[in-house]
Formats: sequence, C-alpha cells, structure tokens
Amino acid sequence: MTDALRVLIVSESFLPQVNGVTNSVRRVLEHLAATGHHAELVAPTGPDTYAGFPVRHARGAHLPFYRDFKIGLETTARLRAVMLRFRPDVVHIASPATLGHQAARAAGELGIPTVAIYQTDLVGFAERYDVPGGARAAARLTRRIHTRVDRTLAPSTASLAQLAALDVPGTALWPRGVDLEQFHPGRRDPALRVRLLGDRPDALLVGYVGRLAPEKELELLAGLAEDPRYALVVVGGGPEEQRLRSVLPGAQLLGVLHGDELAATYAALDVFVHTGRHETYCQSAQEALASGVPVVAPRAGGPIDVVADGEAGFLYRPGDATDLATYVDVLASHPLLRRRMALAARRSVAGRSWTSVNDALLGHYRDVIDVRAGRRAA
Repeated sequence: MTDALRVLIVSESFLPQVNGVTNSVRRVLEHLAATGHHAELVAPTGPDTYAGFPVRHARGAHLPFYRDFKIGLETTARLRAVMLRFRPDVVHIASPATLGHQAARAAGELGIPTVAIYQTDLVGFAERYDVPGGARAAARLTRRIHTRVDRTLAPSTASLAQLAALDVPGTALWPRGVDLEQFHPGRRDPALRVRLLGDRPDALLVGYVGRLAPEKELELLAGLAEDPRYALVVVGGGPEEQRLRSVLPGAQLLGVLHGDELAATYAALDVFVHTGRHETYCQSAQEALASGVPVVAPRAGGPIDVVADGEAGFLYRPGDATDLATYVDVLASHPLLRRRMALAARRSVAGRSWTSVNDALLGHYRDVIDVRAGRRAA
C-alpha cells in the first residue's frame, strides 16, 4: 500500500441535509482531498461530486414521520460491486443505520478494513419518536453493526459508555473539530444584533442552532420565549418548524443559515442554549464556544465533554426547563460572569481544529489496515 489511501465513505446522510453527520463527512472529504488521498462517497442524497470526489447515490426512501430525511436502502450486493470497482483500502461508515449495516456486511465479505463513526443515538431517537419496539430494535441494530467493523469511533465519553453497555468491542474516542477561523468572536456584527433585538435593544440575545425535530426537546425554550428579558432566536429547519411557531410564539425562527451568515449569528448571541439530551457530541455548542458565547446545555451525552461546566457555560438537568432557565437567568443577571465565560468559551476549544481531528482519523484508518494485514500474514 502506498502512502495515499483509497477511502470509501458510506454515509446515512449528506447534502442537502444539514446536520452533524453531513458536516463531519464534508470535513473528512475536504481533508482527504487536501492531503492527497483518493475517496468516493456513497449516500442517499447529494451533488454528483464533493471536494473533487464522486458521490454515488444509494437507493433510499423517506421516513413517514420525517419527510425531509431520506434513509439509504441499498443492497449488500450493490455495495459490494462499488467496493470491487473502487478497491478501497478502508471503508469509513458514517453514523451507520440501514445503509451502514449493508456496507459493513459487504466490506466484511470482501475482507476490507472498516471504521464506523458512532454519531447518532438510534436508541434515543427511537424512544423520542415513540416507535413501538423501536428502542429494542435500535439497540440490536447498533450492536449488530458495530460488532461487524474493525473499529468504532465515538465522539464523547458518554457515547463510549453507551457502546460499552451494548457490549460493542474495539471502540476509541474521536471528537469533532471546529473551524476556528469561521466561528470566531470577531464575527460579531453590531448591526445584526440591532436587527435581531428589534424593539428590545436591552434584552439578552439567546439562541439555538440545530435541527427542529422532536428529539431536540425545543419546547423547553417556551419560558425563555415568553420572558421579555430575552430575545430568542432559533436557527435550523426540520419537521417541528410549524409546531414550534405556536410553541415559541415569541421566538424568531430564522431558518437554515450557512457560512458567514451562520457565523455572524452565533457571534451576535449573548448566550447559546441547547435542549436535546441525546446528542452524541453537540457540534453546535462547540461552534458557539468558538464564537465566544457561553453555552447552557443538558448534563447528558456529548455536552458533558464539550462544555466546561461552570467555566465556559452551565450544564442543567436534562429535560428540566426550570433548571435551564435558572442558568440563563444567572448569566443575564451577572454581566461580568458572562464576559468571563465568553473568554473561557473561546479558550476551551483552542486545540480542536478539524485538521488535528482528521489527522487522527487517518491514524485510525492506518491502524485497522495494518491490523487486518497482520492477520492475513499470520
């Protein structure tokens, strides 16, 4: 094998979907292109190419309870054909579910090393959507997929504990990076703050960024939306958008934002809030920290690792709207504390660039390739 790797990425989600899985896959593809490797992507949606690499569209279907999301329903045989043609050194399976399960089977049959990225809490997802028998089925599927692969990379200590409880072997920690140039306190735009605050120039600007979906528990923000001390902005799209317009009548729903517009919105905030307790990492909280914004998030899942409790923000009891509001009130009532936490927020993510994170990923690729080669030699 030469130094340049051939990497086949199979992802349950890609553009135009905007979520943590899509964003991580985009960053990995960009890093592979920048470092001289070869790659292809298999996903249910997306453009024909990304970062100069082909995107192969898998067959799929829309979820009946989440029409905006398309799941991959490709067969093992067709994925095996893709692998035989591309001849990857390693198969990277992003947030495996239906498509990832078939990819793990196909790679296993061909003896190709595999790295799976645990990025979606399927069990929590099933519980939140109240799918009959869904949680048990999701646990079985998660265990079946991740026991088939050579290595499973989890983004947080909470995720590693979830996988350990499911008896998944071969796990390792692989956190998410953040673009420290795009998300920066220097993006703060006074004119944007004036527009977002509207007729309440002295209000505290509080914001959420993420999907608008049931598992995000955005109803926890209802009290903040009704409080005249706060101006609440919600960034994102999803199946809950229309319901949230009535649940959060005092909030501004800005839709999905990208690039400089998203970065400026983060930097304009005084406090960032997150509500969902099933985050394996919580990338939006990390982007807020990089923007110099204190974060109030649940003491569950990824935020436990991402947010330095009491230093760069606060962690509240999951699902407790009163506890969430209490911490926001603390930050509203103590401007000096808020300023100190804003400075600590930026410092807390200083070493989390995507370059360093994806260099570590390449190390994991090479490890599983070497181990598989050693087995064959033995």
